[in-house]
Amino acid sequence: MTGETEGRRTRVVLVDDDPLVRAGLRMLLGGPDGVDVVAEGEDGDQAVELVGRHRPDVLLMDIRMSRTDGLTATREVLAAWPEAKVLVLTTFDADDLVLGALRAGARGFVLKDTPPDRLVAAVHEVASGDHALSPSVAALLVRQVSGGPAPDDRAARARAALGQLTERELEVARAVAGGGSNADISRDLYLGVPTVKAHVSSILAKLGLSNRVQVALLVHDARSD
Repeated sequence: MTGETEGRRTRVVLVDDDPLVRAGLRMLLGGPDGVDVVAEGEDGDQAVELVGRHRPDVLLMDIRMSRTDGLTATREVLAAWPEAKVLVLTTFDADDLVLGALRAGARGFVLKDTPPDRLVAAVHEVASGDHALSPSVAALLVRQVSGGPAPDDRAARARAALGQLTERELEVARAVAGGGSNADISRDLYLGVPTVKAHVSSILAKLGLSNRVQVALLVHDARSD
């Protein structure tokens, strides 16, 4: 799965059970900014079929749908197509489902009222292999996860995993958990952007994770307060 970085438009499968929402998103995405909606579905069952048929760069999918929800569909899509890149849509009335989708491997989530330019940017970020978790969204995630301590076994596993990191890598991991972009982390930790990217790659490899959202969840699981 590739995105604009290889000289073509980013191909998106759009799944939402509201036809008006789908129409609006199709209009927002279908401008001159390099995104093509190649197929649409109305529930999670169709998401698996459409990803298999079209092999899009990004699956943009609602978290709450009337039959198969986005959490279940994320698991099923990634079980069938591990290379798939899922970007979840939410209105933030389903935080538990959002958190579950991120743990299942979704690359991030965006609000349905996200400004068009930010939505397009999020699609491109996910297509390129990055996450789409803005600082404001990260803050909500932090509040959701850190409202209470993780269960003892999960917190212990998370702390043990983070113990593999160097002190600098742990600083970068905590900055990632705060929703910082590479540029943000570069500025805050006085590192060059290429150095930040190298640290993030090392963190992912050491922890056996596939994306920055999973790093954020692991950091928050390690909290004991």
